[in-house]
Amino acid sequence: MRILVVGAGAIGGYFGGRLLEAGRDVTFLVRPRRAAELASAGLVIKSPNGDVTLKNPPTVQAGKLAETFDVVLLSCKAFDLDDAIKSFAPAVGPQTSIVPLLNGMLHLDVLDKRFGPERVLGGLCAIAATLNEAREVAQLNPMQSLNFGERDGKLSERVRAIAEVMASGKLGSVASENIVQEMWEKWVFLASLAASTCLMRTSVGNILAVPGGKDFILGMLDECSAVASAEGHAPSGPFFQRTRGLLTTEGSQMTASMFRDIKTGAAVEADHVIGDLIARGDAAKMPVPRLRIAYTHLKAYEKQRG
Repeated sequence: MRILVVGAGAIGGYFGGRLLEAGRDVTFLVRPRRAAELASAGLVIKSPNGDVTLKNPPTVQAGKLAETFDVVLLSCKAFDLDDAIKSFAPAVGPQTSIVPLLNGMLHLDVLDKRFGPERVLGGLCAIAATLNEAREVAQLNPMQSLNFGERDGKLSERVRAIAEVMASGKLGSVASENIVQEMWEKWVFLASLAASTCLMRTSVGNILAVPGGKDFILGMLDECSAVASAEGHAPSGPFFQRTRGLLTTEGSQMTASMFRDIKTGAAVEADHVIGDLIARGDAAKMPVPRLRIAYTHLKAYEKQRG
């Protein structure tokens, strides 16, 4: 099975790297700068689950794709989706399966329109990773998972085949029969965490330590959950309790990656993660005042960033 990993940053570099380490047929679609870095230093992963340096990982650049792949693992940020689609489109053939690992749900509409829903699986990952100053993939804690599946819930032959390949990479991969619900649940958690920590510019623990902090975070969670429920994907009991626990752990240093992006002056997924929830809330005539404030804050940051 030939796998094209779009990007070799924190997410694509980690999951694609682990598959390459396991001997799978992986090629990274990268920009010229990243291609040069990988050719020089290799793909370096620093991880609690084991370090690895992969010398001369196979790469290709946009405009030079000459054949199709069986699987496209899409790990870009939402604001890069249109450019990513242009770059990997030549790799998509009649039997290609696209596994997007983007946050939220808006990207599914974009991918469906361009490639047809029959080629687009559901997918999500959970990992805390970044590119460090040495341009190495640095995993921040042992947590890692990669879920994917047919959006209609069927355990198809193609999903079984992908699952067999993914299992060799020891990624915590799961072939899911409920992937859309899982994507919604991740979105609820991520949006609650991102909106709270970005707006307050600090960690969960610091927010909880001030008067009204717990009510603020739980109010954000309630708004996100209500939008998901209106869309027919109410967060499940175990998920909701687990998420509530993570968001109310005193002393927690947890922040969203979006907050870490703000600290470094990077681009953020304001529209994809927060804005789309507000749009869906408006369609359901559901008030989301906390999300609106967080969104205004993020858009002001984007304006200042230019």
